[in-house]
Amino acid sequence: MISQTAKVFCRLTVISGITLFAACSSQPVSQPASKPASQVVVQSRAAAGPADAAVSVAMQQLGVPYRYGGASPQGFDCSGLVYYSYIRAGKSLPRTTATLWSHTRPVAKHDMQAGDILFFRIAGKMSHVGLYIGDDRFVHAPSSGRVVSVASLRSDFYGDALIRAGRPY
Repeated sequence: MISQTAKVFCRLTVISGITLFAACSSQPVSQPASKPASQVVVQSRAAAGPADAAVSVAMQQLGVPYRYGGASPQGFDCSGLVYYSYIRAGKSLPRTTATLWSHTRPVAKHDMQAGDILFFRIAGKMSHVGLYIGDDRFVHAPSSGRVVSVASLRSDFYGDALIRAGRPY
């Protein structure tokens, strides 16, 4: 019988069929030509914990439609995806972008790890979050008419919009 930790590790190291992000903004999501989404490998910590499990849960939601106020597989907004992913991973976090900010400690870009929460300024205000998965990529629920997908911090839009990364307390 495979342990729960081993299952989470396996899910995080072999991920395919990725198409994500855009929940709270209306900007197009582009995938860099250097690495197709199907080849994204989540950057994992040595010991699987709630952050890694939250990333695994979020990645299982790829393709779920955006829904304002949504926090279930029937539809997610950006903070609803983060909230749902961490709850399913066994860690309670607040539901909104602003309260998520206050429940994380800042993390330098070069120290980001899978499961860190990324905060973005869209249209002049902090209004979007995503979960870092490694290799300058994150999973998110982008905007109305879009689906949960993976996006890159290497894109001009998200690279410029990133305010900070935060690690949940």
